[in-house]
Amino acid sequence: VNLIPRFYEVSEGSIKVDGVDVRDYPMEQLRGKVGIVPQRAVLFSGTLRQNMQWRKQDATDEEIWQALETAQAASFVRKMPDGLDSVILQGGKNLSGGQKQRLTIARALVGEPEILILDDSASALDFATDAALRRAIAKFSAERGNRMTTIIVSQRANTVRYADQIVVLDDGKAAGIGTHEQLLESCQIYREIYWSQNERNLGAHPALCKAVPLVPCGCAAERGAQRLAGTVCAGADRPRHRPDSGAGAGLL
Repeated sequence: VNLIPRFYEVSEGSIKVDGVDVRDYPMEQLRGKVGIVPQRAVLFSGTLRQNMQWRKQDATDEEIWQALETAQAASFVRKMPDGLDSVILQGGKNLSGGQKQRLTIARALVGEPEILILDDSASALDFATDAALRRAIAKFSAERGNRMTTIIVSQRANTVRYADQIVVLDDGKAAGIGTHEQLLESCQIYREIYWSQNERNLGAHPALCKAVPLVPCGCAAERGAQRLAGTVCAGADRPRHRPDSGAGAGLL
């Protein structure tokens, strides 16, 4: 995701946008095509409107509100005393983590980028808001002729399960590439991540119960507790099991 807007240059091979090597684009043109939301939400001191116009300085209020609606931020912005003229402190210190993430997503949508990069940028959102956000982004793109390609980096399998293509990364290498259904069948790491996050639904899939067996767990809170093979217990007081795939496992 850092290679596409040329924050770093490739050491070998090439990155192409619309069939053109990114190194052949004027920098301003290339970055004008990309809306990127970093893992750490960054807002600047000034009004909310000024923050929203960071990518497109002449963005109208209508464009800003459309982006806020898509990013699931419009409801809380309407409750702010001064609306778009509300003051944002440096770093967004007067906002919650979830509010900051939604505003940075809205800012990236202003100007209708051709490529939207969400780098683990919904981690502070609850699952319902995360799902609503993904549906709204898909609608936003569809209403514009599906001209926007969205790249999502996430540790939540449900966040990426409806993507056209999922890349499972393990210690910097691609451990699997395919759709959600394909990876459940072919990629052990993806299967472990997905079912450890969705254990309550595992019983509805008998075939996968065999593929991801339950094994004894040493949870002090529950005698005879079981966990999915390939997961480790994350807490004794309230057992929660996470993938035992190493710190480098993730989804794209």
